Amino acid sequence: MQVTEAEDRKPRSDEARYDPEITSEFAIPRGLDVPRGDDSETTSEFAVPEGLLSPQPPSAEPEGSAFSPPSTYSADQAPSAFTPATGVPLVSLVKDAPWQDRMRTMLRMPVTERPAPEPVQRVEEGGPAVPRVLDLTLRIGELLLAGGEGAEDVEAAMFAVCRSYGLDRCEPNVTFTLLSISHQPSLVDDPVTASRTVRRRGTDYTRLAAVFRLVDDLTDPETHVSLEEAYRRLAEIRRNRHPYPGWALTLASGLLAGAASVLVGGDVVVFVAAAVGAMLGDRLAWLCAGRGLPEFYQFTVAAMPPAAIGVALTLAHVDVNGSAVITGGLFALLPGRALVAGVQDGLTGFYITASARLLEVMYFFVGIVVGVLVVLYFGVKIGGKLNPDAVPTISQRPLIQIAASMLLSLTFAVLLQQERSTVLWVTLNGGVAWSVYGAMRYAGDISPVASTAVAAGLVGLFGQLLSRYRFASALPYTTAAIGPLLPGSATYFGLLSIAQNDVDKGLVSLAKAASLAMAIAIGVHLGSEISRLFLRVGSAGKRRAAKRTRGF
Repeated sequence: MQVTEAEDRKPRSDEARYDPEITSEFAIPRGLDVPRGDDSETTSEFAVPEGLLSPQPPSAEPEGSAFSPPSTYSADQAPSAFTPATGVPLVSLVKDAPWQDRMRTMLRMPVTERPAPEPVQRVEEGGPAVPRVLDLTLRIGELLLAGGEGAEDVEAAMFAVCRSYGLDRCEPNVTFTLLSISHQPSLVDDPVTASRTVRRRGTDYTRLAAVFRLVDDLTDPETHVSLEEAYRRLAEIRRNRHPYPGWALTLASGLLAGAASVLVGGDVVVFVAAAVGAMLGDRLAWLCAGRGLPEFYQFTVAAMPPAAIGVALTLAHVDVNGSAVITGGLFALLPGRALVAGVQDGLTGFYITASARLLEVMYFFVGIVVGVLVVLYFGVKIGGKLNPDAVPTISQRPLIQIAASMLLSLTFAVLLQQERSTVLWVTLNGGVAWSVYGAMRYAGDISPVASTAVAAGLVGLFGQLLSRYRFASALPYTTAAIGPLLPGSATYFGLLSIAQNDVDKGLVSLAKAASLAMAIAIGVHLGSEISRLFLRVGSAGKRRAAKRTRGF
């Protein structure tokens, strides 16, 4: 039998592997024991080296190891709790403090540092119905956000509702149009998340106050409100009609415009003309709303009648201040409520919501600008002599101006659908605001921005104190009171200068109007924060501020 040269070179036994004639560098040296087996030799870099014990199963693991897979546990067999070396800080909240402050304090804390839940409402056996509690929370938050409440206050109310029914590990989240809340029963249970979209917004501070009373009853440990009772009260709040009819709102808008025209130097004729123009604009806006037009076009249409009446009086050579007529008509349209809420959200760290609110304000303002500019442009083209330099003075009629400011705040409160019990307080607050502004601006010769900021700060301070005294929202006591401070004249004269091709001067006047608006918003919020310094909330009840990011 012949053997080929290739077969002759193949080793036939283990001894042949140690043949001294084989001089390959891959040959195994003599005396080295080579393990044998049916499987091929493992050469992976992930193989466990010889002498290193493989990790034991989780059930038999004596102690934790970085190389061992993580183990799971249930709530019934949880490991012992970890206590930091410095101990767990004691957090106690004063029970007499308003629920807004207590909820804000806990929202600023990490979940692990929040105090134990407050006494909860009586619920059925087996714990609260988590989906129903979350749904009730979202419905309450929707009414508050749609009514113009700040994002921080909405989150505080949502958190208060959840804690009142025993859901402590909840995280509410509020943006401009979306509400969401997540509840995690424990570290090993799956979270339950629900969300709701705010599609319609309406101004009704009576409904807002009713929702605040419901939340206050839910957080009161001495008051029992079941889920069914809370749903029933919430349905009644939704079904309640507005406290003032449509004709009263139209009349209030006319009186508001007339009072604003008196603030900037108008007389009786100007008062009547501004009132008629504002009422026509209000009716046109209602007509556009009934046709389904967006709010941008409603503001545009509502701004045209006051401007048209002012231009018509000027063309007719009637001895009246046409600028005061147009300025008064703009007061009823300036979105002061949305501006204050937007700046408040930005100052409290809700930047997405603040950006959306301020963008909404910008669109409303652009709508007003378009409506007024169209009328002023055609008025100038046909010979209307409107003087942008004729800024009216109001320093010679302080008593009349204070009365006009109080009337403006009263009618503004009616437009906001406030409760009748709050109208008197907000009227007095508006009169105080204008008195402080007039004393600083005209008697003290202080800049209008600083005077506006101080007056708005007092509005926020008094409004916050009144709201805490009555356990209600601060909006009904502050929004209408800032009406006399709104920059109507600066806005009008800026638009008039632009219509007469004096763009630089118009932009300067509009920048002044924007500065006054920001001063109002910041002053109101600062006054509210100062009022909390005088409230008894306890040492641990102080709200934590967000840490600075230092630019990164």
